[in-house]
Amino acid sequence: MNKQTEKTVRQGKKMQTALSFNMQYMKDTLSIGKNFDILYRVIQIGGKQACFYLIDGFCKDELMEKILQYLIGLKEDEMAPDVHEMLKRHMPYVEVDMSDTWQEIIHNLMSGVLVLMIDGYEKAILIDSRTYPARNVSEPEKDKVLRGSKDGFVETVVFNTALIRRRIRSTDLCMEMMNAGESSQTDIVLCYMDSRADHAFLEKIKDGIRNIRVDALTMNQESLAECLYKRSWFNPFPKFKFTERPDTAAAHILEGNIVILVDNSPSALITPTTVFDVIDEADDYYFPPVTGTYLRLSRFLIAILTYFLTPTFLLLMQNPDWIPAGFDFIRIRDEMNLPLIWQFLLLELAIDGLRLAAVNTPNMLSTPLSVLAALVLGEFSVNSGWFNSEVMLYMAFVAIANYTQSSYELGYALKFMRIINLIATALFGVWGYIGAIALLLVSIACNRTVADTSYLYPLIPFHGKELVRRIFRLRLPDAKQ
Repeated sequence: MNKQTEKTVRQGKKMQTALSFNMQYMKDTLSIGKNFDILYRVIQIGGKQACFYLIDGFCKDELMEKILQYLIGLKEDEMAPDVHEMLKRHMPYVEVDMSDTWQEIIHNLMSGVLVLMIDGYEKAILIDSRTYPARNVSEPEKDKVLRGSKDGFVETVVFNTALIRRRIRSTDLCMEMMNAGESSQTDIVLCYMDSRADHAFLEKIKDGIRNIRVDALTMNQESLAECLYKRSWFNPFPKFKFTERPDTAAAHILEGNIVILVDNSPSALITPTTVFDVIDEADDYYFPPVTGTYLRLSRFLIAILTYFLTPTFLLLMQNPDWIPAGFDFIRIRDEMNLPLIWQFLLLELAIDGLRLAAVNTPNMLSTPLSVLAALVLGEFSVNSGWFNSEVMLYMAFVAIANYTQSSYELGYALKFMRIINLIATALFGVWGYIGAIALLLVSIACNRTVADTSYLYPLIPFHGKELVRRIFRLRLPDAKQ
C-alpha cells in the first residue's frame, strides 16, 4: 500500500459508483497479483458488471457456489435499481451488510468477509461467509477438572462467544466487538451482563482499548493486559485472571465481572480480579460444599507452605537452638559442600529449567527423559555432594505444590517472593526473614485491581458475609429468594 492510498483509507474516503475506479483502487491497495491469496472475479449480474473479492481459505466454498449461482442467474429486468433494494430482493444470505467507506471495506475483506461491488451502486455489499481454521472444542490441558464440562475455548473468537451464549441465555448478556492494532486490527470482544457490570469501569476499559497505540497485539491477551494496566510493573501478583474454561468465564460474567476475549487466543481475560478470584477453581463448585471447601482450604494452605517452607528451614538451620522439641530430625546430618542458600537458589533455577525443557520436549520422549532427569538430577546430585537430601525433599515439595494453583502468574509471584525471603534470611537472619514477610504482605495489600479497587476485598475493606463465601464453599442461594 503506497502512502497516498494508505492516507486515503485512514481518512475514511468513500468509494465511487464507477466499478472501474473501484477495481483500480482495490488493485493498488491490495497489491492484487503479488498476493496470491487475495482473489477477485469479474462477473455479470443482471446485465451489470460486478466484481467480488475474498481471501483464499476464509470463505466457505459450497456457500460461495450457491450465492454465485443465484446472482449470475439474475436477468436484467430483475435487477434492483440500488444497493438497498438489492439486499432486500436478491441477497439469499443472512449475514449481509453494506458500506461505502474504504477503511471499513478493506478491514472487512482482511477479516475474511466477501466484498461484492456492482457497477452503478454507491456501496459495496459485505457477505460474511467466512470460516476460520479451528481445532476441536476440547478440554484445555491447563484448566482440567475432575468433574464438569470438558469443553474449552479455541483460537476463534466467534466460537468462544457461542460457548458463553450457550451457558447464559439471557437478553442481559452483551458482547461488544472492538479492535486494536494498527496493522493487526485484532478483534476484541467485551462480555458482560448489562444490569450487573460496573458501567464506569466498563467505559474505562473501552477507552483503554480505543487509546491503544500499537502496531499489533503480538502476544494477544498479554499485550492487551499490559496496555490496559499501565501502573508499576514490579509488583508480581496478577492483575487479571486467565481461563480457558467457558463455564468459569460464564460464572464470572454472572457475578458482574467483565470477560475479554481476544481473537487468536484460546483463553479469556477476567477483570477486575482479586487474590481470592485468582485462587478460585472450577472444581470447588463441581463437588458438594464440604468437598469444595476442603479443596479450597487445601490450596490456601499449600500456597502458604510453598512460600514459608524453604525460608523457614534455612532460618532454623542458621539457628539450631530454635528447633522445637520432637523436630530434631529435620537437622542436616550430612556434610554440606555448598551453603544452603546456594543449594536452594540453584534448585529454584533448575526446576524452571526442567519445566521449560518439558514444554519443548516431544511427547514421545517426555516420559523417558522425565525418568532420566529424576534419576540423574535427583539421586546422583545428592550422592555427588552438590545437594543435601533434605534440601532436595523440600524443593521437590515446593515444585509439585506450585501446580496446585491454576494461575501461573500467582505461582511465579510466590516464587519471586520466596527467593527474596531466602536471600534476605541468608544475609540478615531473622530480621531478613521478618522483613521479607512484611514485603510480601505490603505487596499484596498495596496491589490494586484494574478497577482501582482493593486486591484483598472482601478482607480489606472488610465484608464478613462475602469473606465467608470466598473462603468456604457454601450452598448456592435459592433463585426464588
